Amino acid sequence: MDGLHTPEGERSTEADLLDCVCTNVRMASRVLTRYYDEVMSPSGVRITQLATLAAVAYHGPFTMKVLARALFMDRSTLTADLQPLAAQGFITIVPGEDRRTRMITITDGGLNAIQTALPLWRQAQSHIERDLGQARLGALLGELREVVESAQSQ
Repeated sequence: MDGLHTPEGERSTEADLLDCVCTNVRMASRVLTRYYDEVMSPSGVRITQLATLAAVAYHGPFTMKVLARALFMDRSTLTADLQPLAAQGFITIVPGEDRRTRMITITDGGLNAIQTALPLWRQAQSHIERDLGQARLGALLGELREVVESAQSQ
């Protein structure tokens, strides 16, 4: 037997993989990201950028390390994601008190970008809410938060 086949009556590896929580969440994430990005495209801000800008605007300024932790990202991915935001003038990245740290702050341009993107984000969000219904959406968000907590506790 080659490892991909299972004895009769047992669940197949393929079925297990199709039920993989991570795979399904990633597929949903890719589809949702494309949808939100499409709706938000007139603003020039992507959904991932909006989340970062909002975090910095409402809870910052941040060091890279603290922002990466807040967004559940590794620092190298965050650094790559921040470069376009800095180039667009939405954030500033300056040396912190310790020369090894960098501080991220929102600019007026970043605040304006959030204000431009929010109505479009609300449009995308409303569409998903209408399709799922408030109760299902609330349950989904609660379940996703529990999945994050479960994975973090390992």
